[in-house]
Amino acid sequence: MSNIVIRHANIVTPVGNSARRGKEMDMLTVIPDGAIVISDGRITYCGADRNLKAELVSECHESIDACGRVVLPGFVDSHTHLVFGGYRPDEFEWRLKGDSYMSIMERGGGIQSTVNATRVESYSELKKKAEWFIDRMVSMGVTTVEAKSGYGLDVATEVKMLDVIDSLSKDADRKLRVVATFLGAHAVPQEYKGRTAEYVDFMIREMIPAVKGKAVFCDIFTEKNVFEIDDSRRFLQAAREAGFKLKLHADEIVTLGGAELASEMGAVSADHLLHVSDQGVARMAESGTVATLLPLTAFALREPFAPARKFIDSGAAVALATDLNPGSCFSGSIPLTIALACIYMKMSVEETITALTLNGAAALDLASETGSIEVGKSGDVVILEFENYRMLPYYVGMNCVNTVISRGRIVAHN
Repeated sequence: MSNIVIRHANIVTPVGNSARRGKEMDMLTVIPDGAIVISDGRITYCGADRNLKAELVSECHESIDACGRVVLPGFVDSHTHLVFGGYRPDEFEWRLKGDSYMSIMERGGGIQSTVNATRVESYSELKKKAEWFIDRMVSMGVTTVEAKSGYGLDVATEVKMLDVIDSLSKDADRKLRVVATFLGAHAVPQEYKGRTAEYVDFMIREMIPAVKGKAVFCDIFTEKNVFEIDDSRRFLQAAREAGFKLKLHADEIVTLGGAELASEMGAVSADHLLHVSDQGVARMAESGTVATLLPLTAFALREPFAPARKFIDSGAAVALATDLNPGSCFSGSIPLTIALACIYMKMSVEETITALTLNGAAALDLASETGSIEVGKSGDVVILEFENYRMLPYYVGMNCVNTVISRGRIVAHN
């Protein structure tokens, strides 16, 4: 692995080994005319260029002159459904004509449609498609991505999906860090329709043992008429006892108490939260559970955006992610995520950067590993085209990433 030095950089980064909460999210460290040295995949120097010692430079095999451009931590997309079979453009058209996401789901479309396609799609087909998406993610500056299962809803397909994710994370030529989440509780499959409790029993009895060791996190779609609070709690307790860290899809469609349950269960994150209650916001601020907000999904569904300001002003930690999936949000656009967060969710540019870097890493329990440009952390950095980081939302929905370095390797140069 080659050593890299980046010189004459406008370094912009949050700092720390945990999520930044409340007003802390607005606090970025800025080092004008800075330098970064990455040795064996780790950051070994971050500071003023003038203080960079000659011996450090001499040990580097590659030198990059940033020419005053902004250098950020690599982006962390902490909520995606990266592996799936088929596509659902017909459902997108139905929604444009006024059908709701839940009404499509109730008549056999939605998640079940993708389940049907994923069950029959081969391992190699699923992996090839995921690799295509990964290449696009990297070009937008993503150096860490979470990938969920959840389009199998049976043991064999959930294992197949997690094996694809594992292969993506291990391939030597892959360009980013991949974190696996088991989402067998994404929906109640057709064969268990009307028997939700029995499906939860099945997941606890057969699925969790089958996928143990194949995923870091266990997630559940806690939603009215899907998995409600009692079934969600029972499932999450079993997952936690099996050694999984916890996540929840919470309060996306209606106010159900998913945020409160996430806090009660000590979940690392609760995601979506479009219809979170005030009590849920307060509980998450108190517990430290990261609020992972997904503005692309609200945009695509024409739903109200999650209350980012309420979370931040209450002292909670907010992360942003894309929710790339074939149904409710067929987009992995980091530039559009940034624009929506700033324009419609009223987040500052600084808060948005923190949410997509250090807080995204915290939502994957990786804040001590990545998410900021600090000595000892993984060499995950992004060089922008511009000298001012406020260009990120101003260049609306457009990619302004020039170079991407992941774990000390140059993996994209646009």
